Amino acid sequence: MKLLILLFSSFVLSTNSCKDQHVELNSNPELTKVDEPSEEIIKVDEYIKTNKLEKYARATFAGGCFWCTEAAFHRINGVVDVISGYSGGEKTYPNYYEVGSGKTKHAEAIEIFYDDSVIDFNTLLEVFFVAHDGTQLNRQGPDVGPQYRSAIFYKDENQKNLSEAYILKIEEAQDVDIVTQIAPYEEFWVAEKYHQDFYELNPNQSYVRSVSRPKVEKVKKKFPHLLKEKL
Repeated sequence: MKLLILLFSSFVLSTNSCKDQHVELNSNPELTKVDEPSEEIIKVDEYIKTNKLEKYARATFAGGCFWCTEAAFHRINGVVDVISGYSGGEKTYPNYYEVGSGKTKHAEAIEIFYDDSVIDFNTLLEVFFVAHDGTQLNRQGPDVGPQYRSAIFYKDENQKNLSEAYILKIEEAQDVDIVTQIAPYEEFWVAEKYHQDFYELNPNQSYVRSVSRPKVEKVKKKFPHLLKEKL
């Protein structure tokens, strides 16, 4: 009986969504406060100015729960910074629960700042399509809804063309249908502070162990030549 209970517990743990795990975290009343509309949600331009990131190239990807993709790209050489946030929607200054409702049309996304003398956009695309599954429509594993869609928000025609070409390459090579949205970048809203570096700061959190870590390890295994020494 104990074995059956343990197996059932493991199943429940592995199928919990990013949002479920977030609700679990917010049983702490101090954490729930940051989900109320506040000035903690900022435009990425403010973040860039504060952190002096103007000289770096940028890419905006959405691939399910941002805790996973942020952590994967943090490990890639040439990536200077990665932040979690919201993009592709309509509401200004959206918070986590508004995005999670699906009503704002935003996706959980990451903004990648990279040194294009070290790594190029096409290589970032390679990592992106290992860090998430581009064949799943409006979901990634246990995370379901348009807020978890696969998307590339291109900054210019070059990023658009490279994205379209790379997706076609995957479809032809693997005989799959990629459902990744390719859309023009409009705005990126930096998510609440406790979402940033979530993987690094919460290594034993249940969702991180069961969902995020396998994705990060997959990227590390596929791209050992791209990894930063310190990670």
